[in-house]
Amino acid sequence: MRRYRFGRIAALVAAVYVGAVVVSGVLALATGDPAPLRAIVAGGWDADFVPYTWWVELLMVAGGILQGWAYWQVLRGRPAGAATVNDRPVRLLRAALYLSVACTLPYRLPSPYTWWSGLPAELLDIAVVCLFFVVLAGASPRWLRVLALVAGLTGAAMETAATVFYGLGQWSVAQSVAPYQLGNVVYLLWLVPILAGQARDGRWTPGTVRMGIAAAGLSLLSSGGSSIISFGGWGVDYDLVLLMVLGSLGVLGTAWQARSAHDLGGPPPVPSPPAPARVAPARPWPLAAVAVALPLIPAAVNLAGGMPAWTGPRGLVDDLFHGYVSYPATVLWVVVDLLVGVGAPAALILVAVVRRTRRLLRGTMSALVIAAAAGVVSALTAEREADWRLIPEMAEQRLALYPAGLFDRNGNGEILFGLSPLWYSAALAASALVLLLLYGAPPAARLRHHVLSAALATAVALCLLPAADQSRGPVTTAEDCSPPEPWETNGEPAAAEPITGPRAFICAVRRQQALTFAATTPDQVLLGHGRRLCGAYTRDDPRELARLREMEGVSVGDLGGVLAGICPAAKTKADAAAAAQEREFEEFEAEERRKCDATPRHRPLIRPARAIRLKEPEWPEAGLALYDDFPVSGRSTSAGPVAVAPGHVSIGTHSDFHVCVTLETYPRRPPVETKGWDHVVEVGFEHRGGEMTFTDGLSGTELPDLSLNGRKGHYRIRVHLAWFPWKGDEYGTQRLLIMAYPGPGDKAVVHRGPAKDG
Repeated sequence: MRRYRFGRIAALVAAVYVGAVVVSGVLALATGDPAPLRAIVAGGWDADFVPYTWWVELLMVAGGILQGWAYWQVLRGRPAGAATVNDRPVRLLRAALYLSVACTLPYRLPSPYTWWSGLPAELLDIAVVCLFFVVLAGASPRWLRVLALVAGLTGAAMETAATVFYGLGQWSVAQSVAPYQLGNVVYLLWLVPILAGQARDGRWTPGTVRMGIAAAGLSLLSSGGSSIISFGGWGVDYDLVLLMVLGSLGVLGTAWQARSAHDLGGPPPVPSPPAPARVAPARPWPLAAVAVALPLIPAAVNLAGGMPAWTGPRGLVDDLFHGYVSYPATVLWVVVDLLVGVGAPAALILVAVVRRTRRLLRGTMSALVIAAAAGVVSALTAEREADWRLIPEMAEQRLALYPAGLFDRNGNGEILFGLSPLWYSAALAASALVLLLLYGAPPAARLRHHVLSAALATAVALCLLPAADQSRGPVTTAEDCSPPEPWETNGEPAAAEPITGPRAFICAVRRQQALTFAATTPDQVLLGHGRRLCGAYTRDDPRELARLREMEGVSVGDLGGVLAGICPAAKTKADAAAAAQEREFEEFEAEERRKCDATPRHRPLIRPARAIRLKEPEWPEAGLALYDDFPVSGRSTSAGPVAVAPGHVSIGTHSDFHVCVTLETYPRRPPVETKGWDHVVEVGFEHRGGEMTFTDGLSGTELPDLSLNGRKGHYRIRVHLAWFPWKGDEYGTQRLLIMAYPGPGDKAVVHRGPAKDG
């Protein structure tokens, strides 16, 4: 095992760090306080933004352990042995890399942030870019080094300018200098050629190159400077969790810089002859052609239906790319989606079959298995009506990278995605299995669990092919049975269409969940089952109904209202029941009108400006209330059934009985009348605008205007309330007389009844 100058000291420091991470993680899980753990691993993150969640804290512990390993890589120094005597550019590059690593330390310290603190590191990046251009002169072709030089200097200039403009408060200029759509593309255009040069240069070990590749992958996912806004308080924000995780893994880039500097200081590795490329033996071409043709089958079916996409904007994988990673990574995902959708994996398989190198075959099989897994996850996590489709702006942004019109809604308002991704997963997994059987390692070198895992993955993919892909018609959801919301019709109210026939049955099943079917069950399946139940309902055979109740848990006799849309017998019975209920209600209403007609009419002692005796009885559910548009401050009080507050008068009535209402408005104070009334209460009310009407929001009751020809000002409201007996009823009905006249005073006066109730 290779030794390093400070390897033991670095290992001790890393062990102490990992120990602190594990202890703080245990405390976080035990106490629910993640602050110490997040301060160590992620440099903070208040629980108000990302609340304590056990799996988030486990991610932090895992990230901390990885950080400990990376810190060991950073601190262990160059390889042990005699130091290499390097040229001046190499020595300067090594020093610049170490200084770049040192510039990352202030971000780990609890020091106040200042906008100019990042400028030294950004200016140092310019030196690193130029020195790499010189040092890699013998390992990389000139055009690749020029590309890295231009991209590196451009990226350093953009970052420096953005930092300065942010410091000066010029946010829009800073965002224009370093737009978020670029992500870290400019940085990757520098890093990837550098890694290619390191792989060809014997001074750097393969481990250093692999660590650089991991850092490049994280850079592709990172947002590259775009901001994520969260208000906290509504559970875990996955945007912020991903930002925390990527921030904790950012130490891999620092470890790559440190290892690049370490390798330049130690003795160069002993060159070894390159291993010859291992080529698998040729196999009969018909079998290889099967592996090439399999991905083309679902692609051909999809393209025949006008759909070139593999998964489209649905499922958890697509949500990850569109919601949580950088814009360039999202663009790359859409490109992969379209390439797989048109059968591009067949070209990759064809190249692997023609060349037959072990490395290319392993890479091809791994890519196929990963794509198959992504398809399974996308299919199993797809939502029929995802949240983003309800917001036009978000839907437009989500579909912007796809060809125009590819995912437009059809006449039923549905987005048709084409073939299920599970068919692609089955084809890709089967191709990987064929490649493994044809070009796998010899039996002596092949591990059994490799073959078993590949076979099991293919079998699972095949078993997960849903029967729903054999489409038997549309699927109506409970939301489809309701009129669209105002935001779905640009604020215009949408009239509810009458639901009759089969749609009435389907909507009754979806809304009431009267039958135990999944929400994704096609409508035709529901209709077929409903017609079978209709036959049992019509025959009304007790033995058949008992058998259905015992075997299927369905009480057919109770489903008359649900089956009415498709079952004549149930509709006849439901119509008869509805007609009987309507007659009963009409008789009840007529009886209530007769009660009010029988109540004595009020004979005013002076002539009112307006008197109204309502023909129809009212039925308020929460009493009657009078509100003013511009209430003033004051005190509240109650007297009998009347309560008064600033800008508010309420009358308490019994919610189980109708009220016979008479309204009278006077130009002056009328004489007090108490005979025949249970309660007579008078209160003051300041009328500042609008009509003076008593209303009940629950029942929709609204009485006529009580104001004196629209006059504003102070009124006195006199309320008379009594019970009127009726033909032996225990209570009878309620009588209500409300008088209003202009007059001063806010004092509540009880002319009849107890001084205080309740």
